[in-house]
Amino acid sequence: MQIGAAILPIFTRTPTLIAMTAAGIDALSGGRCVLGLGASGPQVIEGFHGVPFDRPLTRTREIIEICRDVWAREAPLEHQGAAYRIPLPPNQGTGLGKALKIIGHPERSSIPIWVAALGEKNVAMTAEVADGWLPLFFVAEKVRDVFGASLDAGTAQRDPALEPLQIAAGGILAIGELSAVAAMRELGRPTATLYIGGMGAKGKNFYNTLVRRYGYEKEAEEIQDLYLSGHKKEAAAKVPDELLEATSLCGPEGYIKERLAAFAEVGVTHLNVTPVGGDPVAMIEKVRGWL
Repeated sequence: MQIGAAILPIFTRTPTLIAMTAAGIDALSGGRCVLGLGASGPQVIEGFHGVPFDRPLTRTREIIEICRDVWAREAPLEHQGAAYRIPLPPNQGTGLGKALKIIGHPERSSIPIWVAALGEKNVAMTAEVADGWLPLFFVAEKVRDVFGASLDAGTAQRDPALEPLQIAAGGILAIGELSAVAAMRELGRPTATLYIGGMGAKGKNFYNTLVRRYGYEKEAEEIQDLYLSGHKKEAAAKVPDELLEATSLCGPEGYIKERLAAFAEVGVTHLNVTPVGGDPVAMIEKVRGWL
């Protein structure tokens, strides 16, 4: 059993603190940490953390480089990038900055890094440099149309020393006849409403943009307008049932097996599921057996 960090927002920590945090978890767990990174968005980063939301792709790329250098511990850390300069140049501080190594020896010299990405350039960067990709609202039938060019572009630039990109997808998991599990699928509606409608400002909501790219332009606009004007129940009603179905695994065994096959066909390597109803452990074991 591995320990995933979910998504640490890159703007709220220095690159070396991210590296140290992951190294600490890796040491405590005996080498079972998986580091998840994401940029979040300007509404949260500037509104809640008070930090400018600038150059998210550049920062993510450099943080990955810095983390790997910290864990490798081959030399005192030096990084001269567009977003981060370590040590800080003398003209930007006291001049006393010194290149250092992490004091403790990390459990592993390389910890898997997964990136939450949705935008075209961010997905391409993830496919190029990350160990894994954490997409939200993953629709297998549309992934090639929406993400294919980005994945191909990033993969073409990928270092051969890296393993193939891992991809996690799934959603709410409920196994049974549709009449019995339809209500379980509905548990995803509030989250979809929040992300599509309110997780970002008008014109700068990455989830809303993704749903538009999936072909739900009208619905995405209506959900956002209703949500931002305070009509959250009305916004929830506009979330397409088709989208809820495509981004979950709820139905009879044969149906779920078909969905798993569709995931595998487009490169999904890991299931990211939330089992609901019945015995969750039994559901996980059943799906494990199918795989």
